[in-house]
Amino acid sequence: MSPDDLRTAMRSLGYRTQSDLAAAIGVSRSTVSLWLEGKVGVPRPVAMLLRMLIAAQRRSF
Repeated sequence: MSPDDLRTAMRSLGYRTQSDLAAAIGVSRSTVSLWLEGKVGVPRPVAMLLRMLIAAQRRSF
């Protein structure tokens, strides 16, 4: 997941700040910052979680 993909996922899920996302997934704000700067890649499980949350949000029940 690229930094731009992460930003898009954050917006889709309603996370307005790095701290919001960090708290929701149990990582530090600085970790999210490193992902958004592209200095560290987003771990595959985190990317999968975010994609699953977006897909669940789009489903109509």
